[in-house]
Amino acid sequence: MAARNTRLMHCTPDDLFAVLSDGWLYPVWVVGAARMRDVDPQWPREGSRIHHSLGVWPVMIHDETEIVEWNPPHRLRLRPEGGILGRGVIRIDARPHPVGAAVTIVEEPVSGAASLLPALIWRPMLTLRNHECLNRLAFLAEGRRAEREARELDHRTETPEPREGTASPQAREDMREAGI
Repeated sequence: MAARNTRLMHCTPDDLFAVLSDGWLYPVWVVGAARMRDVDPQWPREGSRIHHSLGVWPVMIHDETEIVEWNPPHRLRLRPEGGILGRGVIRIDARPHPVGAAVTIVEEPVSGAASLLPALIWRPMLTLRNHECLNRLAFLAEGRRAEREARELDHRTETPEPREGTASPQAREDMREAGI
């Protein structure tokens, strides 16, 4: 039985997948990923990979994560490989919800050292880790939504530029107050 976490996010599934489509953001939302080394130019196509490191300097493990399924704005499936730690499977699902999106992350080790441990040990650790991963993803995706909404609001409320030879409404008011 895999570790499973769900969180409501105040953003659209599209906002979430815009964050997920940027491989360089991976260490920002994935707890334990310390730095990015490279992102395949094809990212986020299926089969493409990101290359990152886990841990804290000076003890770093070079890792890579492959996209197994990319179906925005509904599902992302990843296959991380962490050297001796082994391979895992991660699935992120997004469903529309009245407040935005219900996002679920499911993760399970499938090979290597982590898979040899009983689920009683690894499941609580992954559950805690992925709780924080979802919080970080929410900050990024909700921030993207807020930025997009602000741009849309600015676009709707823009006042047209005054034509040459005419004063802006503020300039006309200033001239009227000055008696000009």
